[in-house]
Amino acid sequence: MTSGAEFILQADTFDHQLSSGYQYMHKCSIQNIILATIFSLAAISVTAQKVQEPKATNPEWSQPYQPLRIAGNLYYVGTYELACYLITTTDGNILINTGLAASASQIKNNIETLGFKFADTKILLTTQVHYDHVGAMAAIKKMTGAQLMVDEKDAAVLADGGNSDYAFGGNGSLFEPVKADRLLHDSDTIQLRDMQLVMLHHPGHTKGSCSFLFTVKDDQRSYKVLIANMPTIVTEKKFADVIGYPEIARDYAYTLKAMKNISFDIWLASHTSQYKLHDKHQPRDAYNPAAFTDKQGYDAAISDLQKQYDEKIR
Repeated sequence: MTSGAEFILQADTFDHQLSSGYQYMHKCSIQNIILATIFSLAAISVTAQKVQEPKATNPEWSQPYQPLRIAGNLYYVGTYELACYLITTTDGNILINTGLAASASQIKNNIETLGFKFADTKILLTTQVHYDHVGAMAAIKKMTGAQLMVDEKDAAVLADGGNSDYAFGGNGSLFEPVKADRLLHDSDTIQLRDMQLVMLHHPGHTKGSCSFLFTVKDDQRSYKVLIANMPTIVTEKKFADVIGYPEIARDYAYTLKAMKNISFDIWLASHTSQYKLHDKHQPRDAYNPAAFTDKQGYDAAISDLQKQYDEKIR
């Protein structure tokens, strides 16, 4: 019996040589595809292993909280401290923020406790891309197939799991990376059925921090709602020393000015402590949208943040 090499050299016709060559190339291509797949899966595994969510020092971030109806078709579905909101429509629902990575099951349970289907989540939004607000975003996107929309300035940080965040990044992913399906810009509209949300670009806390302004209604009246991302200062550095975000001082100044001029009936925030949810509502309280009409509290919170900013730049 001749060897493979002798067989090729002694082939009777060019056609047979060509056929053998094609078979060899096909075999190599399959092998290359298999190897590429293996390397890709290995890379994904390594990436997944590098995700290290910071240890939550505040137990209230993961403490369960009873979901509630805030006003009309707007509901609270987050944990005790990390605020997540559900807006329902007849064509599906919108979920804003997801809390920590382990909060996915709590959010799902809260939505179902209210009588809605978790699978009906069609749009995912966030007020900022820190791990305590998007930790479960990738998982919930996979579970529901919802379309993820994010402020354009936060898209890169979302895609690398927080590694490029100017304040907390640089040591790997802090949450599971996830790519946005749509990039949003200031005053863009997000629409689902008869619901329209306007995204307000409020940078500083992150480069793409944002708020949402929209109207809901019940049998009594309509309510203009602001879900505000309050511009708290997270960096301990002087603004001039924040190399990864040279526009930070300007962005904070812009946001504070813009937030002073917003008109609304109800205001909420990314953290429940920022708008004192637990002073305004106790579990099993009756439906009462008026409890959240707190313009004085909002003005006081913005005024305090302005003082912190002024002190920082001094």
